[in-house]
Amino acid sequence: MPNTISKSLYIFIGSWIIPLILLNTGCYPQRTHVSEKKASLPKVRKMVVVGFRPVKSPGDEPGMIRGPLSGTIFMAEPVPQDVDKKMTENLFDRLLKDKSYDLISPGQAKGVFSSLVSSDLALGEIEIFQKIGKAFSSDVVLIGYIYRWREREGTDYAIDRPASVAFDLYLIRSDNGAVLWKGRFDKTQRSLTENILDMETFLKSKGKWLNAETLMELGLVDLLEELPKGTKTQED
Repeated sequence: MPNTISKSLYIFIGSWIIPLILLNTGCYPQRTHVSEKKASLPKVRKMVVVGFRPVKSPGDEPGMIRGPLSGTIFMAEPVPQDVDKKMTENLFDRLLKDKSYDLISPGQAKGVFSSLVSSDLALGEIEIFQKIGKAFSSDVVLIGYIYRWREREGTDYAIDRPASVAFDLYLIRSDNGAVLWKGRFDKTQRSLTENILDMETFLKSKGKWLNAETLMELGLVDLLEELPKGTKTQED
């Protein structure tokens, strides 16, 4: 009798778990990022990488904020110092390895950005990025915003609070300021028992609780896979 009950229990559990796994990998995958093309992409070769900017600095109060370019409402938190620098360096290194664009570095763009902001306070975000792009005769500008960087509290296998990050990226035309592409990543890691549909993150993390930097890297890889390729060739 006990063996019969055990077999029945396994069959019952399997009848729920297997469809959920198939649901995640097939018909209805839960996406941790959003990527959207806004217009037909022209051929682009040269890109200015402005990099990431925090929407809230250390000492600011958490609260709802409207995305500077998207208009989307986010719950934003203060971003620790130097996180934007770390993310920008990671972004630029990955773009260098991709080799599909002629790149202008964030360091070069920073000087022009500072000059524009200090000389004309009336300029809007898009206008600033247009002018940066035109200053380097580039086709496009890549800019991102960081809305949340919450570090985990605990270890790889036992936590009190999971890591959580949120950021977006925009590809902007230098000539007319059109947003050619945008991508968003917004993720708080959950355990598999809390969210059976998030099998992808569970497998990538190998069952560990990730820190904020590793979670960010997973999101950045996802978004850059969707970023339209430039027209620079290997022969160049």
